[in-house]
Amino acid sequence: MTPILLFLSLGTGEMLVILVVGLLLFGRRLPEVGRSLGKTFVEFKSGLQDMQAELREVDRIAEDRARRKPEPRPVDAIARGEALDAEAPSTSGDAEAGATEKVDGEPEPRT
Repeated sequence: MTPILLFLSLGTGEMLVILVVGLLLFGRRLPEVGRSLGKTFVEFKSGLQDMQAELREVDRIAEDRARRKPEPRPVDAIARGEALDAEAPSTSGDAEAGATEKVDGEPEPRT
């Protein structure tokens, strides 16, 4: 027989011996050990619930994004021959000499 199967087949006598040894080892600290084990179990369980809630939220967001129809990009509109509503940004005369304006409005040094 394997050692694992021998360990799983404990009788009443063996359980009593383990209980007596546990009482001798822990003695007065047994209630403290029980409380700390209970607190650890509760914290572990709440952590699992928090993680499950976050995963459900991520799944919900992913499903919402998948349901939404993606808006066409300006490149797609140009390829279809449609006119764009927004004008392309032009270079600013107020920008520093030697710098041009990027699309997002921040100056970019010339190379």
